Amino acid sequence: MLESSPWNLRRLVIWTGRLLLGVIFLYAGYSKIFLPNSNLWPFFILKFSISMNISNFATQVEAFKMLPEWGVQFVAHALPFTEIILGLFVLLGWRLRIWAPVLTLIMFGFSFAVLRAYLLHMNINCGCFATPQPINLLKVLEDAALSGLALLMTIFAFQEAGQPHPWTAPEKA
Repeated sequence: MLESSPWNLRRLVIWTGRLLLGVIFLYAGYSKIFLPNSNLWPFFILKFSISMNISNFATQVEAFKMLPEWGVQFVAHALPFTEIILGLFVLLGWRLRIWAPVLTLIMFGFSFAVLRAYLLHMNINCGCFATPQPINLLKVLEDAALSGLALLMTIFAFQEAGQPHPWTAPEKA
């Protein structure tokens, strides 16, 4: 008989983190690329729409006043695609011990940027999704909670990797 349940607190945190953070990262990346100007028609304008959306996101990144111009352009062009790929990998649970720490570092970077903007009383939008979200205490706490979940998911993923899964573990005689 199995002595431990296949579901424990660590696995629950890992699954919750994978589902919540994976979906959030997928949507955040998708919205930065496609949503602000998705109403442009016909479809041959799609390339123009994507470049316009990335340009708008670059303006939001620049508003934080943390990066030089080349850094702003790099983040604006790389972050949305990174979020989509990272969200997909975490959601699928593929190589979680590699991607969970990366996601955690990115979340702590987001938290730092939002906290800094809040403490400096910057009247800017978060830039998290396609809809404008002002930076306030609620946004700071939301990012801190998601960063904490990402950190717990990372720690627990490493702990669980060292143990056999209860469904596949040999029974003790």
